Amino acid sequence: MFNNLKNSFTDYLGEEDFENTEFITIMNPTDDGDSDIENENKVLPILPLRNTVMFPGVVIPITVGREMSVKLIRDAYAKDKIIGVVSQHNADQETPSPNDIFGTGTLAHIVKMLKMPDGNITAIIQGKRKFEVERIVQTEPYMVAEVAHIKEDPAPTDSEFTALLGSIKDLANKIVEQSPNIPNEATIALKNIESPNFLVNFIASHLNVDVDEKQKILEVRDLKEKADKVLAILTNELQQLELKNQIQNKVRVDLDKQQREYFLHQQIRAIHEELGEDNPDAEIQKLRARGAEKKWSKEVNERFNKELDKLSRTNPSSPDYSVSLNYVELFLELPWDEFSKDNFDLKKAQSILDRDHFGLDKVKQRILEYLAVLKLKGDMKSPILCLYGPPGVGKTSLGKSVAEAVGRKYVRMSLGGLHDESELRGHRKTYIGAMPGRIIQSIKKAKISNPVFVLDEIDKIGNDFRGDPSSALLEILDPEQNGSFYDNYLEMEYDLSKIMFIATANRLDTIQPALLDRMEIIEINGYTTQEKVEIAKKYLIPKQRKAHGLKAKELKASDAVLAYLVDNYTRESGVRGLEKRLAAICRRRAMEVVRGDEYKVGLTKADIDNSIGSEKRERDMYTDIEVAGVVTGLAWTSVGGVILTVESSLTKGKGKLTLTGQLGSVMKESAVTVTTYLRDHAEKLGIDYRMFDQYDIHIHFPAGAVPKDGPSAGITILTALASLFTQRKVKPNLAMTGEITLRGKVLPVGGIKEKILAAKRAGIKEIILCKANKKDIDDIKPEYLENLTFHFVEDMMEVLDIALLKRKVKNARKWEIKSPAKSKIKQGELAG
Repeated sequence: MFNNLKNSFTDYLGEEDFENTEFITIMNPTDDGDSDIENENKVLPILPLRNTVMFPGVVIPITVGREMSVKLIRDAYAKDKIIGVVSQHNADQETPSPNDIFGTGTLAHIVKMLKMPDGNITAIIQGKRKFEVERIVQTEPYMVAEVAHIKEDPAPTDSEFTALLGSIKDLANKIVEQSPNIPNEATIALKNIESPNFLVNFIASHLNVDVDEKQKILEVRDLKEKADKVLAILTNELQQLELKNQIQNKVRVDLDKQQREYFLHQQIRAIHEELGEDNPDAEIQKLRARGAEKKWSKEVNERFNKELDKLSRTNPSSPDYSVSLNYVELFLELPWDEFSKDNFDLKKAQSILDRDHFGLDKVKQRILEYLAVLKLKGDMKSPILCLYGPPGVGKTSLGKSVAEAVGRKYVRMSLGGLHDESELRGHRKTYIGAMPGRIIQSIKKAKISNPVFVLDEIDKIGNDFRGDPSSALLEILDPEQNGSFYDNYLEMEYDLSKIMFIATANRLDTIQPALLDRMEIIEINGYTTQEKVEIAKKYLIPKQRKAHGLKAKELKASDAVLAYLVDNYTRESGVRGLEKRLAAICRRRAMEVVRGDEYKVGLTKADIDNSIGSEKRERDMYTDIEVAGVVTGLAWTSVGGVILTVESSLTKGKGKLTLTGQLGSVMKESAVTVTTYLRDHAEKLGIDYRMFDQYDIHIHFPAGAVPKDGPSAGITILTALASLFTQRKVKPNLAMTGEITLRGKVLPVGGIKEKILAAKRAGIKEIILCKANKKDIDDIKPEYLENLTFHFVEDMMEVLDIALLKRKVKNARKWEIKSPAKSKIKQGELAG
């Protein structure tokens, strides 16, 4: 309160002008306002103030920088020096409108105006009387308003009000005495104030409260009520000031005690040196010697020695000592500019990748390309690879093979369920229990700055009120930014650009688009039966034999038996489930070996059925159906491709569409789109349009307990309904997949390889695909496409031409269709 009371005038008027100003007269204006202000002055230019409230009688300096405010002050100073001052609701509003200002303000007189070097204008203004804004008559170049003047109520003369004023003065003087920032002139000013109205306004103007609270005081007309509000705020301010002084005195005492202990420890250290005993600074000297051996930049070296100097000045018994010690030790343990030597032998790298993983040609090719460029260039930013595919195809284990092939250390960090951004960026040292982020911790553990870093399950990262870790990954996984990664605990930039990041994901739609854009996506498709057999022979069976203590002569399996195991006991895209089945077989064989039972070394189908027979799964096989409205489609699931049968039927009704089979919104929309398309092309397909209004359509997807969604079933639903309405048989041994549009176009879909493998397993001979999916067929090995015929289409009518035979099914249904009733309304009449 009263901060810079005198200084505010000497800064703007100058020392000589301030002394010559009749300050006591200004401090005691008449309650009626100055006689030189015309009472009939009803129209005033309005100056909005951001962070203060103008009270009658009070003199304040203001600095105006807004263009409209500068013009207002200049115009008013050249005219009659009279303005209206009103406070803003929101101080951040740069160009306030009539709705952004309070309705009550103060008429003010410009005492003096000064132009500052920066172009702003400083004015000394004195409040005269209150007014209420009745109507804004002008907004450009500044606001002008019609106002109604408010005359200050006369001060009460009773003893109670006199005592109230005395209490206000006493509290104000106590605040001045206890606050070192308030000049002593404030006490003199308070003592010389004679007008009760001005005393209350003067103190209210300097209260330490926000603008809204001051505005409420300004709007009070009753002087006693206003004085009560001021007294309550002064009382609260004095109590806070007393409490603050008590806290400062207590802290000062504690600080003196800490300084005393520090000097005592310094004396003890000197005594030890005189006696020739161990130097207490030996630990710090060891740290400094370790730092001298590190190969780091000049900036890191300066920061390290600065922290050591700070540590040497800190009392070892202080909590800050252990914090600083841990921070310094982190600097020493991090591998600044320490890199492992890459292995540029491409043949050796190829052999390692082939040894550990079957197939995965795209990934292996990308790694070899990276090594080739690195060998030629000598230095390059490491790629950010994202291996995307179903579970169990070897995405995570591939990281180990890549690390061995490249000759680097392997680091893995699981991101599944991570929801705190500080887990990646670290916590600030000021927090209790602070530690660096997991990125820096992993590098410290690897003791090298260029490991192969696997970020596992990047599609399952969390996001809640504690932060968004995927946003923190934007910097980590951006080759243009991760050269200066900032950790909150380390408080320095660390170079991550030499790290080879490999992310793994099962889905791409859950990854933040900006993060997805920073990575190179490499899709790993599921394995065929032949590939699974090879993987079982080369990797899984030797691994499980070793895990269960079996010898090679105690368990062997032929290709035919392994194919039987794959086809009948697994449906997944990967080999994780296959490995579990082999583990069960190994456990049973281990029991037979221990018990001394007779067994054949080579596994038979009977051995497999006896070991895991209860889990046998029936294969999805195509069956020729002589009923119209049933079509075979192809779908992709998290465990691979499957065939999907779509069934449809018509019953008499009112054109209702019913969908069953636990479908998602996308499949429901596909069914609605098909119905609309068939209505539109009914005549071309030979369908009576009245059937859509007189029959209900029911579409069912079997396996109703399994949720289904996606656009792939679009042309399948189309074919099913077209077959049902026309009673034409669907071509046998045919399956299809593709998205549809209302215009009749067929769009491409994903998961083509898995779907084709599912079709081949089910005995499908012909497949209908979108023409844009032909590129996916070209990427598949020719041996997987044997005995398959593909039809590539662009239009929905092409689908029906291929899928529907000309003949109708046996016992084709005949639809009973009623003609619509003729209208009885004559031409020119309106229905009521």
